[in-house]
Amino acid sequence: MVARMKKFMFLAYHKDYRQFLDDLGNLGLIHVAESKQAAEDNEDMYRLLSQSKLLREAKTTLERLIDKKEEIAFNTPNADVGKLLPQKIEEIEDARATLVQQLQVSVKERESLLPWGQFDPEQIAKLEDAGWKVNFFVVSDNQYNSEWETLHDAVVINKETSKTYFVTVGKNANVANEMNLEPIKLPEISIAQLDQLIASLKIKIAEEDTKLKALVADLPSIDEAIANYEQNITYTKVLQNTTSLADDKIMLLQGWAPEDNEKEITDYLASKAVYYDVSDPHPEDDVPIKFKNNKFFRLFEPLTELYMLPKYNEIDLTPYFAPFYMLFFGLSLGDIGYGLFLLLAGIVGKAIMKGKLNSYMSAVLSLVQVLGASTMVAGLLTGGFFGFNIYELPWQFAQDLKNKVFLDNNDMFLLSLKLGVVQILFGMIMKVANRTKQLGFKYALSTIGWFVFLVSIIVALLLPKVLPMFGTLHLIIIIPMVLLILFYNTPDKNPLYNFGLALWDTYNMATGLLGDVLSYVRLFALGLSGGILATVFNDLALGMSPDNAVLKPIVYVLIFVIGHAINLFMNALGALVHPVRLTFVEFYQNSEFEGGGKKYNPFKRARALNN
Repeated sequence: MVARMKKFMFLAYHKDYRQFLDDLGNLGLIHVAESKQAAEDNEDMYRLLSQSKLLREAKTTLERLIDKKEEIAFNTPNADVGKLLPQKIEEIEDARATLVQQLQVSVKERESLLPWGQFDPEQIAKLEDAGWKVNFFVVSDNQYNSEWETLHDAVVINKETSKTYFVTVGKNANVANEMNLEPIKLPEISIAQLDQLIASLKIKIAEEDTKLKALVADLPSIDEAIANYEQNITYTKVLQNTTSLADDKIMLLQGWAPEDNEKEITDYLASKAVYYDVSDPHPEDDVPIKFKNNKFFRLFEPLTELYMLPKYNEIDLTPYFAPFYMLFFGLSLGDIGYGLFLLLAGIVGKAIMKGKLNSYMSAVLSLVQVLGASTMVAGLLTGGFFGFNIYELPWQFAQDLKNKVFLDNNDMFLLSLKLGVVQILFGMIMKVANRTKQLGFKYALSTIGWFVFLVSIIVALLLPKVLPMFGTLHLIIIIPMVLLILFYNTPDKNPLYNFGLALWDTYNMATGLLGDVLSYVRLFALGLSGGILATVFNDLALGMSPDNAVLKPIVYVLIFVIGHAINLFMNALGALVHPVRLTFVEFYQNSEFEGGGKKYNPFKRARALNN
């Protein structure tokens, strides 16, 4: 359910406002309401966000350099040091990028010189100063003319990859035109010199890498600086949502807090230099959402937040979809062994990480345990245990259990459809409750009409002797419901408008309900496919094991473990996603869930701000 909230209005003298915000941040219970007059383009906010982004990018860069095999002596946190690190990292990365670019160019030049072998560009320059023209040519083998060796003193230097590398040495400056070739320009440096340059560049790059890695020790300083910027960002947001009154002498701030914390807040502020007023929310208020569920239903709140939060005047559907989701997950995975694995994984994970888990991860592991237990119970319906069927065991206990709970494929198919009908009808009940809460009972009468009409049809189909289809008793039930559907679906509107809208709703109901119900077949399909794959991996493990007393069990276990690990991962993913889809599409839609609420996020300050 959604916690009841109280609206707080604060008035403070402008000279005391900074201290008041400090007090409010230390309290950590007020969700600051967004002001319509808040500046969209705020230079201070933009600067803080930009600097915070740079710090996070710097942190990511340094974290990539951490060698898990080495122990790092981290420096004492210092926010001022942390603020300077992004610039240092940028300077080192720029220098390194320049060196890497030079290295790439040098390596490319060296590769282009390799076919020509070792030569001294200075000697060639001396020849040209003496009047001798040295030309370098590269042609394909079939283009090379051996007559050039006589006519132009051509000398072949190398042949590779179907190319001929040759030079001409002479005093004829037009030799290239006479051969109809374009000479190539070589770097004015030798291979030996390039090797020295490449080696020196690699050393310099390594030096820059060392400088960058040395900054890893200052990661705590970056965290400290990020925390300070986050505090300043929060503080600036609060200032943006503050309204100035009386020539900027009085500061007005509005916020929200849970009703359960009202006394704690008023007692805290009683001695502070501020006027405050507490009131209940108005229908038009954008009230933040805080869940107030018991320990079990809180496990499913992360699933609720995957979609969107309810509005303040809506019913929180978390407690109402949680049992269905738990059951749907179990049916989708549908194997006792897989469920046992998840249950033990959750228990062992919490035991190993005891004291190290935050509340969110602890809740996730608890949810894994619950879903594992549900899978074990659902697995009893088919008897699957890592692809084996426990009901094939010659044990009296197994046979007795089979007679009581076993369902074949046809039964599982029908069970999926029945569960779909039940959840959709339950969704219509929640629609009645939601409309009654938000608009009033009369706006829920048409939905009640649809619910009673559909339930009566189902009862007449299943129990014709009790309620004959369209018999006198049935007509007495459905005729008033049809009237509600046709003429009271939108109260306060004229009958013709209601009738036209009812015809459209009837068409959508007739076509939509069938599709909604059929969507639940995926529960049966996922469980069936997972069971078939588990059996296939068992057969592969048995069939591919060599007939050797030593190797056979080893190969069997390897194939068994790897195969079932893949199957468990894929089917657990499907069992997680598809029930979520059924919840957010079929159940939420039939519950007329609107959503769009904002999460309760109180203004908190953990440390003094560095301005």
